[in-house]
Amino acid sequence: MATIGMPLAADFEDSEFVVPRERLAAAGHTVVVLGVNAGEKVTGKRGKETARIDKAINDAEPDDYDALVIPGGYSPDHLRTNSAMVSFVRRFGESGRLIAAVCHGPQLLIEADLVKGRRMTSWPSVRKDLENAGAEWVDAEVCVDDNFITSRKPDDLEAFSKAIVGKLAEMEAA
Repeated sequence: MATIGMPLAADFEDSEFVVPRERLAAAGHTVVVLGVNAGEKVTGKRGKETARIDKAINDAEPDDYDALVIPGGYSPDHLRTNSAMVSFVRRFGESGRLIAAVCHGPQLLIEADLVKGRRMTSWPSVRKDLENAGAEWVDAEVCVDDNFITSRKPDDLEAFSKAIVGKLAEMEAA
């Protein structure tokens, strides 16, 4: 089974963290919450969910993960100002392994210079940022472009999670 890194900071969109994490765990995968400080407790922007950072980004290596899943909310905007997080995401992206991002999650991928030439979706307010960074933006529940999976919003989480679990199964079968 796969080990999935989930970059997270305060003000994440509650459901965009919880639903994919639960679906991945139910499929037998290990989810590791990556953040600035190990052991730190972060709260979702709606105040309904909290998460504990399992591993500090300074102690994480991209090779230890089979996939990254980036929840939205304000978390990606907070993380895009952390040079260690951006470097980690960039190095992971260069590996060609699976990256999934929902809602505002692609903001972190923009900062890591990973979106040029990609077909992606996001929350509508991130559209222009993606286009300016060289991505083709589409309005779709889920967009799969090779090893990138993106989705727009909480209403899309079941399809988003299903696409990630399916892609991981394909990778394991290969």
